[in-house]
Amino acid sequence: MKEKFKAEIIHLTPILASLLFGMGCALLFLTSAIEIYGVTPFPENIVGSFGNAFYFVILVGLGATLLYLLLKMKRKRIINAITSLALTTAVFMLSMIYLFAAFSRFTFPSLDAVILILSSFIAALAYFAIFRIHGKLCDVTVLCLGGALGTFLGVTIPTLSTVLILGFLAVYDTFAVYYGPVGKIARSGLDQFRGLSFSFRNIQMGLGDLTFYSMLSGHMLIYLGIVSCLASIVGILLGCFLAFKMLEKRGMFPGLPFPILFGLVFGFLVWLFKF
Repeated sequence: MKEKFKAEIIHLTPILASLLFGMGCALLFLTSAIEIYGVTPFPENIVGSFGNAFYFVILVGLGATLLYLLLKMKRKRIINAITSLALTTAVFMLSMIYLFAAFSRFTFPSLDAVILILSSFIAALAYFAIFRIHGKLCDVTVLCLGGALGTFLGVTIPTLSTVLILGFLAVYDTFAVYYGPVGKIARSGLDQFRGLSFSFRNIQMGLGDLTFYSMLSGHMLIYLGIVSCLASIVGILLGCFLAFKMLEKRGMFPGLPFPILFGLVFGFLVWLFKF
């Protein structure tokens, strides 16, 4: 981060682009005939929802800790191998899901084979964009991946679990940036981790931030309606801008607390007002 960084509205452009891409992915679910299955390990009740939240925080924490330990041991090849495998697999699986959603109302011979081939092609393109070509094409791929992955999570996780997961992650993000592995990784340079961050006008943000922004807005669109979704996007962008303003003074600031707080508040207030 450059010392003379100054937050401007233009810095919100890539975040908005990722959110809009996520909305497009959510619309595929809304207009498709496929059945949506939950991905949380515990049932949707008070105890189970807290369990789901802890489960996601533990997964994120373990992942960040593993990357930090590998970075500390200077195992860059292992880091690249893990991230390339994880991201390419994620793109492949998400491509299959969204292509099935797009073609769910159509029937023609060898549909499964066509989707498999297209998904493999998209995954290969993403791999080359991130790990071979780099540059702006890599950043665009990360923005799209964040939007698609976040929307998938938002669609497949029930509301109470979604709120608790996002809230717990926002708290964890604050701790991890200042005292945990996330901050240590950021200080060493996020550009070392291909596909796990994007850069735009002297700002670097993690793929996780984009994913959880789209998880919030995508869930709002599917379960609470378009108005709540748009309100949550306004809240996310406002929270991001406030976080950027904090960057002017601190040089590093967690990307989840403000956007998640404002996104949840704006989205639910609009939903409650409608009723």
